Amino acid sequence: MAVIVKYVVVWNGKEDMVFATKQEAEAHDKMLAIAERLYTFLETTDLKLAEDTLEALTIFMAQHREHLGTLLKGGTLKAPAVRAPHATAPPATRDEVSASTPRRSKAAPSAPAAPPQAAA
Repeated sequence: MAVIVKYVVVWNGKEDMVFATKQEAEAHDKMLAIAERLYTFLETTDLKLAEDTLEALTIFMAQHREHLGTLLKGGTLKAPAVRAPHATAPPATRDEVSASTPRRSKAAPSAPAAPPQAAA
């Protein structure tokens, strides 16, 4: 029989995440506490942000607190932050692209554009 130790972070009465080490669980708990303080701070401002946007922003800021601290102190980041790719539509296949591209008829070449006429 194996004994497995798991560290569960409970936040606001619900199970948030499960970790294998106490150090990881405490780091996550600290990040959530920072996010909660940021939420309270930003909620009192004149910014009118949707609740879900505000929550996502504060969690992002708490997750990247070291980088934000460096920037707020006037420093620069050593390496550019890696941006998460945006959700995009799958690349179009060659057939889809050719079907949506207008085609010219070889029998009727387009006439050259007439030069603009000056107003009298």
